[in-house]
Amino acid sequence: MRFVSKNTHYLHYITKKTKEHNSDNISRTKAYQNFYKLFPDIKWAFVASIVSRNAGWNMTDLFLSPFHEISGKKERNQLFMTYERANWLIFSDAYPQLLIYQLSLQINMPMFHMLPAFHVSQYMVDEWQRYWKYGDRERILLALIINEQNVIQQPVIKQSYFKYKIFFRLPYLLQDILLLNAIIIPASNNKLYGVNVHDFTKLTNRISLGKKIASIIFKPSVYSSIYHFAESNEHTGSRRDYEKYFTKPIEKAPILRTVYPVISHQDIIRNDWYKKGGIKKKWLKNVTADLNHDISSSFYKKRKMFYAYSKVRKIL
Repeated sequence: MRFVSKNTHYLHYITKKTKEHNSDNISRTKAYQNFYKLFPDIKWAFVASIVSRNAGWNMTDLFLSPFHEISGKKERNQLFMTYERANWLIFSDAYPQLLIYQLSLQINMPMFHMLPAFHVSQYMVDEWQRYWKYGDRERILLALIINEQNVIQQPVIKQSYFKYKIFFRLPYLLQDILLLNAIIIPASNNKLYGVNVHDFTKLTNRISLGKKIASIIFKPSVYSSIYHFAESNEHTGSRRDYEKYFTKPIEKAPILRTVYPVISHQDIIRNDWYKKGGIKKKWLKNVTADLNHDISSSFYKKRKMFYAYSKVRKIL
């Protein structure tokens, strides 16, 4: 009876903490980073904080003039909701996993049997149990990358609203065709690392993207600079967080909390993607990114093209 009571207490605590930190992009980013500071063996938490920063930057980019020229307020809000919904869903799935791992360490007992209560896939239940036994940091990093991209595949990427209102519309298609999207990884050594994002709607591409991002972040030659930047610069949701060091922007994006309200999400019952589709062998392959690629040069050249296109379109 006491064990059941304790389990109920843990469930309530994890639910409360997850909801508390899942209010917006900034709170999620901070929660991932703070967890990584406490438990650096869970490398995915730091990767998630970097990707979450980028999600915030993408959100506030929607207030820049080119987006106003090529899309209406309704379209921009829909694109924001795509970023927000994916960001929210991943956190609602991943953060309970992180807290249950923390709880397991604190009481020195694996508590991963609690994961299904938070709709976590059987795949991750098995992987966490394996991690507890063998401590393979690279495997749990890869497992979390695979899992979270599967989590958003049906509810966001293939959901009819997002599919037809976002992924088939000009603002998204233009960004994809011109390779305007990228994951930017700022570092305190005055460099911007990163990876271009293309064909985001394809699950295998997003998994490969996650692996590339992790391969950059944890390269011994740059890890300390990337971590130092993240620790030294509070996430505001605006690219000015890093642009103030690296480049003079054409236009400054606003701070996220000055332009977006807290969004209330409906948490639908999720089907276990693993039981339906399993794991593809290609998801387990090692993928790395080229550290020498100058992402800042290509990214900002394309942004200038985007500004030029929007002006020409306005004239015509």
